[in-house]
Amino acid sequence: MLSILLVILAPLLSIIFSRAAAKIRRNNGRRKLPPGPTPLPVIGNLHQLTTLPHRGLQSLSKKYGPIMSLRLGQVPAVVVSSPEAAELFLKTFDTTFASRPRVQSSEYMSYGTKGMAFTEYGPYWRNVRKLCTLQLLSALKIESFAALRREDVASVVESLRASAAAREVVDISRKIGELIADMSCRMILGISLEDRNHLKELVHEAMFLSGAFNLSDYVPYLAPLDLQGYTRRMKKNSEAIDRVLEEIITEHERGTSEKGHRQKDFVDVLLSLVNQPMNPQDLEHLYIIDRTNIKAILLDMVAASFDTSAALIEWTFSELLKHPRVMNNLQRELERVVGMDKMVEEQDLEKLDYLDMVVKESFRLHPVAPLLVPRESMEDITIEGYFIPKKSRIIVNAWTIGRDPNVWSENVEEFLPERFVDKNIDLRGHDFRLLPFGSGRRGCPGVHLGLVNIRLVLAQLVHCFSWELPNGVETKDVDMSEKFGLSMGRANQLLAKPTYRLLAKTM
Repeated sequence: MLSILLVILAPLLSIIFSRAAAKIRRNNGRRKLPPGPTPLPVIGNLHQLTTLPHRGLQSLSKKYGPIMSLRLGQVPAVVVSSPEAAELFLKTFDTTFASRPRVQSSEYMSYGTKGMAFTEYGPYWRNVRKLCTLQLLSALKIESFAALRREDVASVVESLRASAAAREVVDISRKIGELIADMSCRMILGISLEDRNHLKELVHEAMFLSGAFNLSDYVPYLAPLDLQGYTRRMKKNSEAIDRVLEEIITEHERGTSEKGHRQKDFVDVLLSLVNQPMNPQDLEHLYIIDRTNIKAILLDMVAASFDTSAALIEWTFSELLKHPRVMNNLQRELERVVGMDKMVEEQDLEKLDYLDMVVKESFRLHPVAPLLVPRESMEDITIEGYFIPKKSRIIVNAWTIGRDPNVWSENVEEFLPERFVDKNIDLRGHDFRLLPFGSGRRGCPGVHLGLVNIRLVLAQLVHCFSWELPNGVETKDVDMSEKFGLSMGRANQLLAKPTYRLLAKTM
């Protein structure tokens, strides 16, 4: 239907866009753009993205190179698909590409870009990032919630143990999603997920809409038609989320949240700063915290923590089920380091070298954000002889970089944690061969929290249980279909049957 409508509208708009393209060509003069496929009138190269854009862009980059030029509707875009190119855009010229494009989803889902993830580069963004880092994402704050994580993980282990005793097949995807969401809700919002069980679905919808290639962002003339229905969905979703956040904030203000109150959470911190400057030391930019800021920041933090960790745990667990050799190696390490008489504790994680390699290999093959959150160039710039105009959309294809045979050898499709043996490849944006959390100024500030959650949950599930596929499913038949969004999850639920394997019941 969308294609038919575009064909009908194309003659009406082609004159407008041809004039705009001619103007751009005149302005660019003889300046050389990166190579890329020829765009169509109106839609440019949007039709070449496919339903899984990271795969479509990989195919194009094989032909046109690691710095590729596209036109997405009216928007000039550059796709980056190699570690060397990523380092140029995310490190060498990081300042030029530190901003975010203003898109429809950020207007609806981030209260007019008052959060952090989708906010344009500038003093407001710096103040919000500093606030979130100090008050929620510092190592000290994360450590203060260790008991909460231990309690939630132990509860899931007990639930799985009951399923094991009954020889039940378990929906691993649901278990992991609920666990991560509950830990995030308690840490950030001070509530249990069961108190707002519809919040998880609302956040999933928000993440999908934020990651979708929305025609309205690229062809603004078509925005009033809402051809994909995204605008209606965004309005409905943002209103529902706002109601939930209002309820939570009101409960905190009244001091009635979660059964008589508990450890101080992020909502408490933000409310204590209402009507105060975000950064009192920044006298030039005194941004005062109000209720809208609070809701935008909370939504950013919750959305970032819900899907990302859960998706990576799901993918890793899927690979472990497909590769019993790797599962056995990991269990042997856990037996040696932790022992069979207790569950994994957070202080054990730094000793688990093979677990670290398993997580890195999973990030390589299944980056949670296959296309890093887009950046935008703040000025004209020339890189490697290619002219990149101001307001260009910068798309880093982390999925392609993780499958580059020039970096990872010819067995790039194989899940092989041992490829990281004696290789100091880090996950925090310093090594451009592996960029699960981005890099530079716009790198994810929640790296430490994400890695603690991922490693702890994975280690616990593998240590406490042996796993088998249900109904005679063979390892080669494990479904690995992808579902594209801002974070890339499994298209279908992962099912498995646990058997409890520890000698003791609890830690």
